[in-house]
Order: sequence, then structure tokens, then C-alpha cells
Amino acid sequence: MADVHIKNVTKSFGEHVAVNGLDLHIADGEFVVLLGPTGAGKTTTLRLIAGLERPDAGRIEIGGHNATMLSPAERDTAFVFQQYSLYPHLSVYDNLAFPLRSPARKIPEDQIRRRVEDVAKMVRIHHKLANRSTKLSGGEMQRVAIGRALVRKPAIYLMDEPLSSLDAKLRADLRLELKRIQSELGATMLYVTHDQIEAMTMADRIGILADGVLVQIGSPRTIYSEPANLHVAARLGQPAINLLPTGLLPDGGAPAGTRTIGARTEHLTIEKAMNGHADGVVDWVEHLGDQNHLHVTVGPKKLVTLTDPDTDLSQGDKVVIRYRSPLYFGADGQRLM
Repeated sequence: MADVHIKNVTKSFGEHVAVNGLDLHIADGEFVVLLGPTGAGKTTTLRLIAGLERPDAGRIEIGGHNATMLSPAERDTAFVFQQYSLYPHLSVYDNLAFPLRSPARKIPEDQIRRRVEDVAKMVRIHHKLANRSTKLSGGEMQRVAIGRALVRKPAIYLMDEPLSSLDAKLRADLRLELKRIQSELGATMLYVTHDQIEAMTMADRIGILADGVLVQIGSPRTIYSEPANLHVAARLGQPAINLLPTGLLPDGGAPAGTRTIGARTEHLTIEKAMNGHADGVVDWVEHLGDQNHLHVTVGPKKLVTLTDPDTDLSQGDKVVIRYRSPLYFGADGQRLM
């Protein structure tokens, strides 16, 4: 494995700037996730590292060597796409072995067999090696696609939303396995997604991309609890963070210049009004089994927070709401404290 360093890289398509002055260092053995919506520049970043696109400006280093002008074959990267891209006429074994059978590699067949069998066990598809890829389920096909990248032992694995087309249970299973595999191999991995759960559960560090710009990068805990601005704050958290104007609720701790207060579940205390004074009214309680979503109207605003499944609050109840160490943002959207 190797580290990857992207230095002030910019890439445009016509007048559209897909990646704008990107600086990103991925350490050897690190699992970095780029999180952002469609059009943020996630896939373009992967394609630039792989050599499928050339930057308009900047430099890309892989393993300490300048790879900016190298061909994809010279960069030693492995790319896993959203779609499985398996060869339908080949067995699972031959799909896994295919990257190792390049004439340029000159790998003996017995070594190929050992490597394929090891990887098949790692991704838990060894019992399907003789099957055609067309006979596999969606989850099994994605395991093969991931395994086909793993057999190569490249400098870096590039993963473009590989789990997004799977159902929720398969996604949950495979993201745990993918993190396990990455840890076992000590692999350098750059994974892009629009799914905050994937980012939070797998990443050593999360980078938030918006309009081709890396807005913030840090550990999942840092990104969640210390967002740089309103955009980052809104990317993480379920339910989404409540962004409320100053003056809507009492708060004596707001610093000068505060325009917006960010309040997640842990930043709010909500109690049934007992003495006539109330800050809001419960619109409804959304029952989710192990927890509830509490929807409350406060003046012209609505907020959503989590509450215990045995809460005694119900629709129409008047409530008192207080902040508890919320996040403060200025007029420019940057976090103040």
C-alpha cells in the first residue's frame, strides 16, 4: 500500500468546475471517505487519482512519486464502481482471477489460484467460485466486484459508491465487512458516497465535498460535533440538525454575531409545559420502534428531535424547550463556537 497526496488539483468540464483547488492527503493504510451530494466532485476526484481524467492544474502523488501524467496502468490503483461490471460469461473464479492474468504480470497459475481462494474467503464468496456471475444475487455480485479489486494488492483502492444499489440490510452487512477487510489488509482506501451512515461507520476521516471544494476533513466525531459551517452541520445527523434563528428560544450563551443556532437532539431539552408558559406544540410523534421522532412547531419554525419510545408526549401537547450547549453560526454560515 502507499499514501496518496492530491495537491491543489483543479478539473473543469467546459465552464463547470468539478474539482476546485483540492488538497487531500491519504495516509498509508488509512480509510478516507468523501461525503457529498451528486455533483460535489466525488467521482471526478477518484477518476483523477486513477488517471481516467487529467487535472487542469495541480499534482497527484502516489507513494511519494509524481503520478500526474502517468497512464492508469502505471498508477497501480484498483477501482470499484457502483455497478458490478462483472464478465457475465465467466465464473466467479475467473472474474476474480482476471486482473492477475494480464500478460504483463506473468503470474503463475498456482499463485493466481491461491490468491483467488484467499480473497474469495475474505469476501465470503468462496462457496460460489464455480458459479457464473449471472447466477449471483446483487450482494454476491458486489462481493465479487470488491474481491476482484482486492486480488491485485494495489497502492490504493478507489471505491465509487459500491453499495448504493443494494438494499438496506445488504448495505449494512457489506459496509461492516468492507471495514473489516480494510483493517485486516492495512489497505489505503478512498471511498466516496452520499450516505452519511456509510461515512460515519467506515471512515478514519471524512472529507465533506461541496461544489468541488473540500469544505472540511476530520474524524467522524469531529465532523459531527465541530462542523466548520452550516453546510457541514447539515450533512451529518439523523434526524437532520435543526437550524433555528436567534431569538426563537431563550439562549443567554450565544456569542456576538450569532445568526443561526444549530440544535441536534443532544442540544435540546424538551418537557411538557406545566405552568402555562410554552415554547412550542407537538405536531406528532413518529414511532420508529426503539426510538421516536418528535416533531414540534416553535413559532414559525418546525424542529425534529429524537425521544425515548416510552415518552409521555403526544400530539397537541404544549412543551418548554431549552438549548443545551448548541452550535452557533454567524451570518456567513461559519461556526462561531
